[in-house]
Amino acid sequence: MAKGKYHEWLKPEGLIRIKGWAMDGLTDEEIAKKMNIGVRTLYDWEVKYPQILQALKVSKDIADREVEQSLYNKALGRCKVTETIKELRFNPATKKLELMVVKETIKGVPPDVAAQVFWLKNRKQDNWRDKRVYDAVPSNNNFDNVAEVTAEILQASQDRKLDDFLTEDGDQNE
Repeated sequence: MAKGKYHEWLKPEGLIRIKGWAMDGLTDEEIAKKMNIGVRTLYDWEVKYPQILQALKVSKDIADREVEQSLYNKALGRCKVTETIKELRFNPATKKLELMVVKETIKGVPPDVAAQVFWLKNRKQDNWRDKRVYDAVPSNNNFDNVAEVTAEILQASQDRKLDDFLTEDGDQNE
């Protein structure tokens, strides 16, 4: 590795390139490759040179925020102006011909359920994640009655099935 290679990346042009790659969504490994350095070197430079750290951090944060905002807008749906028609008209106030808006077409974009589900699964995990995690260990750590409790649960389940199968007078349901 050439000694002092970091100098070119501390110049405004170098920092702009780093920021651009970060905003494009490149990983640290991909950015290091474009800089012709190893990722470990990039991490070392982030510690030694705050300009490089800031270029990466701020740019990635901006890109992440823009994507978050787009996802949020897609989840909620929105209305947007799709076409604006302007005509040259006389403005009596200014006594001049001016380009004036005569018609705007507004298109409604419906909310996107997939974007809503994605948002909720990531932001409200306790209520929306697919896989629930339950604490299988009793809080008192008393395992002495596990067999007893299991037997009670099985018996209750069988009783419920039998109740569904039989009528009140003991005859079979049809």
